[in-house]
Amino acid sequence: MKKLQIGVIGYNSGGSLQIKKTTLDLAYEVGRVIAKKNAILISGGLGGVMEYSCKGAKDHGGLTIGIIPYEDSNQANKYCDAVISTGIGLSRDFIVAHSSDGIISVGGGVGTLIELCVGYMTKKPMVSIRNSGGVSDIYGGKFLDERNRILIETMADPIEAVDFIISKISSALKKG
Repeated sequence: MKKLQIGVIGYNSGGSLQIKKTTLDLAYEVGRVIAKKNAILISGGLGGVMEYSCKGAKDHGGLTIGIIPYEDSNQANKYCDAVISTGIGLSRDFIVAHSSDGIISVGGGVGTLIELCVGYMTKKPMVSIRNSGGVSDIYGGKFLDERNRILIETMADPIEAVDFIISKISSALKKG
């Protein structure tokens, strides 16, 4: 049986943005829990939340896949087991979301919002980690439009978030 693939999306490091340590700690914990649940962590493969979640997974025996916007796989963070070098720039956000069975957002800006929108349109189970900043706090607990396709759940605890995603994915697989 195929392993579950959980996307972890959120802030990239660099530029003028200073990511809070608490946000990075939450990302690490999400990665740790994904590894402990024997799921595969999918991310955009770069820094910030992506790197910390991959590190959390790797430190606990997990498998990580980074889907990067560049042609050069060396651009990925060092915690990616496999790197998909798309060479298509930020359009890779679509691939991250489509490759994930469920999505957990930790902080994040407009790239994270794009991934949430793709998840919303494809009705992927999604959880935003409460108090992690950015679009996770803005859109957590909401529908993205009046169609009410799928609620972006909000949870403070990474264990609860991963368990929720796994439960939703498992329920969907049973329904076939």
